Amino acid sequence: MSLWNKITHTFRNVLDISEHIDTTSAEKAIRNNIYFRGPNAWILAIAIIIASVGLNVNSIPVIIGAMLISPLMGPIFGLGLGLGINDFDLMKAAGKNLLVMMGISLMASFLYFLITPLSLNNPTELLARTNPTIYDVLIALFGGFAGIFEQCRKDKGTVFSGVAIATALMPPLCTAGFGLASGNLHYFVGAIYLFIINCLFIMLATYTMVKYLKFNAKEFADEKLGRRTKTVSTILIILFIIPSIWSAALLVKKTNFEDRALEFIEANKTVEKSFIYDHKITHTDGSKIELFFTGEPLSQSAKNNIEASAREHGIKPEQIIISEHVTAEGTDQMELVRSIYERTDSELSRREAEIQQLKDELKLLRGNEIPYMQLQKEIELSYPQVGDIYFGRGAFAAKDSLNAMPCLVVIPQCSDSLRVEDRIKLTEWLKLRLATENVVILPIVNNK
Repeated sequence: MSLWNKITHTFRNVLDISEHIDTTSAEKAIRNNIYFRGPNAWILAIAIIIASVGLNVNSIPVIIGAMLISPLMGPIFGLGLGLGINDFDLMKAAGKNLLVMMGISLMASFLYFLITPLSLNNPTELLARTNPTIYDVLIALFGGFAGIFEQCRKDKGTVFSGVAIATALMPPLCTAGFGLASGNLHYFVGAIYLFIINCLFIMLATYTMVKYLKFNAKEFADEKLGRRTKTVSTILIILFIIPSIWSAALLVKKTNFEDRALEFIEANKTVEKSFIYDHKITHTDGSKIELFFTGEPLSQSAKNNIEASAREHGIKPEQIIISEHVTAEGTDQMELVRSIYERTDSELSRREAEIQQLKDELKLLRGNEIPYMQLQKEIELSYPQVGDIYFGRGAFAAKDSLNAMPCLVVIPQCSDSLRVEDRIKLTEWLKLRLATENVVILPIVNNK
C-alpha cells in the first residue's frame, strides 16, 4: 500500500461516522424533548430568571450556568427533524412548544426585570444581545450541526451542553423580556431578531444533517398526498432558508461596512486644523457613518479629500454625514483638548491619588514590620531559658474601659518560669527596641 493510500485510509477511518450513529434513538430522543410541560416548564422558568440575574449584573459565569440547565433546544431540533422526514404532525407539535417556550421565557424575564431592585448602569451583556452579527449566524449554524451530531451519537458526551452555551438562545429572550419591562422597543425587536436567527440556522443545520444521515422519512399510503406533502415541505424549506440566507447576507454586508468605516476613520483622524472626536454608524436607512469634527471649519477641498479617502475604503460619499462643531475664533487648541478630555483627566487624577494613598499605607505597614528572627536571637542571649517566641498584634481591653488598646503580644516559651523583674525588664527593652508603648508579655512554661 502506497503512502498516499495509507493516509487516505487513515482519514477515512477517522472521519467515518457510520458505526457511531443511531438515527432511530436520535429521532426518539428529539420527539421526547420537544414538550414543555411539568418539570421542563419550571426548569425553563428558573433558568430564565438565573440568566436574567446574570444579564442584570453583567456576570458571564451566571449566564453560562443558566444556559447549562435550560431545556431550550428540543423544539428547534423537532422542527428541523419534522421538516427533514416530512412529518407535519411533529412540526406542528414542535412549533407549538416553541411558542410555549418563548411565552414562558418572556413572562419570567419580564416579571424579573419588572420587580428587580438592581439598576442597569452599564448593560453591556444586554446590548450584545440586540445587535446580531455574522458571527451569531455562524455560531448558530455550526452549533446546530454539533447538536444534531450529539443527538445521533451512540455514546453521549458533553457536546450538547456546549451547544447550549455556544448558540446562546436564552440571553436574547431575557433581553426581550427586559425590553418589554422597560418599554424599550429597540431592545425587544433586536433580541427577538437574534433569537429567530439562532432558531432558523439551528433548524437549517438539523434539516441538513437529517437528510445527510438518511433518517427514515415518513411514507404516505396515498401517492397524491405524498407528492402534495413533499411540495409543501419544499416550499417550507425555501421559506425558511431564503430569510436565513438574506439575513446572513445583510449581516455580512453590515459587518464589512463597519470594518471599512473604522479603517477610514483611523486614516482620517486629523483633517487640516480639525479632528474627528466621535463617530456613529447606523444601518436604519442604508449603511451610513456620521463623523463629528471639532476645530476650524473644513474647507471644500478638505471635504473632497475625505470623500476621496472614503471611496478608497469602499464607502460612497452619500454614506458619509459630516457634523462640524466649530470652535470660536481665538480659542486655544490646548484648552479645547483639555475640555474634551476633562473627565478622563479627572479620573486619572483620582486614580493617581488612590495609588499614592495605597503606597503610603504599604510604606507604613512595612515600617511597622517586626524583625522576628533578630528579636528571637537577641532575647535568647539575655534569657537562656526562653525557647520559641510567638509575636502578634492584638488589642488589650481593660475591664472598666470602653475602648480596646492596640498592643504587641509576645508569648515566650520558657524552660523555667520568668521572674517578675526579668519580665518587666524584657517589656521595657521591647518598647525601646520596637518604638512602641504597648507591649504585653505572656510567658508560657514548657514542662517537658
